[in-house]
Amino acid sequence: MCLIVFAWQPGHALPLLVAANRDEFYARPSLPLAAWEDAEGVFAGRDLEAGGTWLGLGPAGRFAALTNVRDPSQALGKRSRGELVADFLRGGGNPADYLAQVAGRAADYSGFNLLIGDRHQLWHYNPRVGPPRLLPAGIYGLSNAALDTPWPKLLKARAALAERLAEPHPQALLELLADAAPAADGQLPDTGVGLATERLLSSVFIASPSYGTRASSVVRVHADGTREMIERSFGPSGARLGEVSLVLPPG
Repeated sequence: MCLIVFAWQPGHALPLLVAANRDEFYARPSLPLAAWEDAEGVFAGRDLEAGGTWLGLGPAGRFAALTNVRDPSQALGKRSRGELVADFLRGGGNPADYLAQVAGRAADYSGFNLLIGDRHQLWHYNPRVGPPRLLPAGIYGLSNAALDTPWPKLLKARAALAERLAEPHPQALLELLADAAPAADGQLPDTGVGLATERLLSSVFIASPSYGTRASSVVRVHADGTREMIERSFGPSGARLGEVSLVLPPG
């Protein structure tokens, strides 16, 4: 289960602010945030099992992020969803054209939310909800359902982001991603995984011996095109493994 909260503020000094947790089994191999040797100008972590990524930056101011849509009743797709982020970051087309291409092959993937854009435009696409959507200004949240589904962790993290907009320091955004408090049983959604798992997945930051938050990421996009990204990586039971930060100039 993953979580992305973001503030989209066109015309603001910081048009895009993103705080995201990537949750995954610790046994699935991955690399932390780095420049990709096989894709010039792409900076992202990497899933070593399928070769894609969950969040990253690309040339020409590109940004992309992904969450899976959790539905145990659905069969797994034939293709890895992480390639949707990687392909956009590598490519040269505009977001609308790219999403039109993705819509034509969406049936090849298990459910997903795809968020792509730059400092001028931001798009969201969940094929189970409707066509790609150009987002208006606002504060949003994505987890493993539709955009702004009112799960407790999403509501908590989105509110925490709103409280920090006046002074959105990267460390303050990382702090909101570190909240490990579970939701009360009465607030839990029923997504078909059982009560014990719903409890585990209900916190913003997840920690257990086998599954949890593998990376916490903050992205800040400035009006002049400068982009900042910080990623903290974690191991079993939430053990901190490292931190990578970068600043990319406009262009």
